[in-house]
Amino acid sequence: MIAAAERMIRPHRVGDRLFADVGATLVSAAGNQYSGVCIDTGSGTGFCAEHSAIAAMVTAGEYQITTIVAVWRSETGDLHVLPPCGRCREFIRQIDPANLDTEIVLGRHRSAPLRDLLPEHEWPEALDPPRRSADTVTPADPGATVGLV
Repeated sequence: MIAAAERMIRPHRVGDRLFADVGATLVSAAGNQYSGVCIDTGSGTGFCAEHSAIAAMVTAGEYQITTIVAVWRSETGDLHVLPPCGRCREFIRQIDPANLDTEIVLGRHRSAPLRDLLPEHEWPEALDPPRRSADTVTPADPGATVGLV
């Protein structure tokens, strides 16, 4: 998979922006492989290589990811496996609940499930019980009229 992601790298500079210097490859639960590259644009409108690969998968009608990897080659020629940024981790999770078990490649001989990289993924419980005020309509009394004398 690392080699497949590496083949996607095709750096292209436009002004001060660099496109396709990071490549990503994923394997879907159906065993299909999808790849993509990063696109660095101004005003936060670009996206990571993982987003691109996931978009290709979703376009094909798939949503579950078994394994995913992103790589970058430095100016000195060294290849690096990049862990997904926080935005990518959350994106992977939101595509399908089963993706918490996606294996994230972190090196040639190292990986971890997404759930270990994104441990606090559940919506938090309320700290205090709901408060009811005299001016609040609650589901318990949907016909109540507020503020009328």
